[in-house]
Amino acid sequence: MDDALNAFVPGPRCTIQGKAGGALDGLSFAVKDLIDIAGVPTGGGNPDWQRAHPIPESHAWIVDRLLQAGAGVIGKTATDEVSLGILGENPYTGTPINPRAPNRVPGGSSSGSASAVAGGVCDFALGTDTGGSVRVPASFCGLYGIRPTHGRIDFSGITRQAPSSDTVGWFARDGATFARVGEAVFGAALPDHLPTRLVVAIDAFGFADENVRHALEPMVDRLRKLIGHSREEILAPPGLSVWQWAQRVGQSSEAWATFQPWIDQWNPRFAFGVASGLVMGSSFTSHDRSRAALMRIEAKARMRQLLPAGTILCLPTTPFPAPKLGLSISALAHPRDRISCLTSHGGLTGVPQVNLPGAIVDGAPVGLSIIGGGGADLDLLAVARAMDAA
Repeated sequence: MDDALNAFVPGPRCTIQGKAGGALDGLSFAVKDLIDIAGVPTGGGNPDWQRAHPIPESHAWIVDRLLQAGAGVIGKTATDEVSLGILGENPYTGTPINPRAPNRVPGGSSSGSASAVAGGVCDFALGTDTGGSVRVPASFCGLYGIRPTHGRIDFSGITRQAPSSDTVGWFARDGATFARVGEAVFGAALPDHLPTRLVVAIDAFGFADENVRHALEPMVDRLRKLIGHSREEILAPPGLSVWQWAQRVGQSSEAWATFQPWIDQWNPRFAFGVASGLVMGSSFTSHDRSRAALMRIEAKARMRQLLPAGTILCLPTTPFPAPKLGLSISALAHPRDRISCLTSHGGLTGVPQVNLPGAIVDGAPVGLSIIGGGGADLDLLAVARAMDAA
């Protein structure tokens, strides 16, 4: 099958028909190549990963759930190597096209899934999010995207990176489809009422580029009108960069623990950025990990304070639109760090987050995110649907 977007893994495209008559009957979806499909290799964006792991004999829980709901699989999509990336560039499979900004990266690590949905190849697509791998490509490609409450969706059959932060989510082009998928995944209808309080994270807006702040203002105004009462608060009193450090220590340390047995046995090939991240994860001390664990407790407490039932928070999903294609490794180091300053709260605290598309900066999309307290996933989907319809 033709793949003009370079969104799918090389080779024959796997297709599976969904169960007739389900709630998602007639919809098609793509599956990130970290998520198992029975009888199909899980390549993980790295040739040595596929070589070292057997072909799965069963579907991941979420794939089976969606097939039973009636949606059909149209293929497996490209990913940054074993989910260790945020921009979507992969030296082995290439970089998927960002259909909304073809001269820019699509964002990663769920790059192929975002590309396929933004390009209209499928109705929705699955991705994983540990440090931002659904939220960032959703922002860069102008899509709805969700990082669910940590632990709410069964993660069986999915390649792990950092278990205390790993989640599986999805992308869609419109709010109605996005919410419809959520109802099927969570097995519950959206609430018939919206949250009644909105918190605007002023430190996160201050951290974003000025043109991003201006571009998001109309969306924030629409959200204020939709929700009602609003106030401004600081999201991370110690500093967004402090939260970022804590998440980096925890996530990188767990990633090293996850992949070390494979590395020890297979000595796999990696791109420089992936290898350097793993080396960093191996070098953190027990003191570093202890400090990061204490910061996680503080961050979770802050989220509980900000987000009681009926309250959501908004912030820029990314501090800028997608970087241009072909930038040097050294030129991308600082942008990666800036992106993670606006995404680290997800893995650190486990709260759900949804990217809302709708703003354009320099001809490229950039998203506004809404966050709820733990378990408020359906509330966020309801807001996303209402914003789309407004």
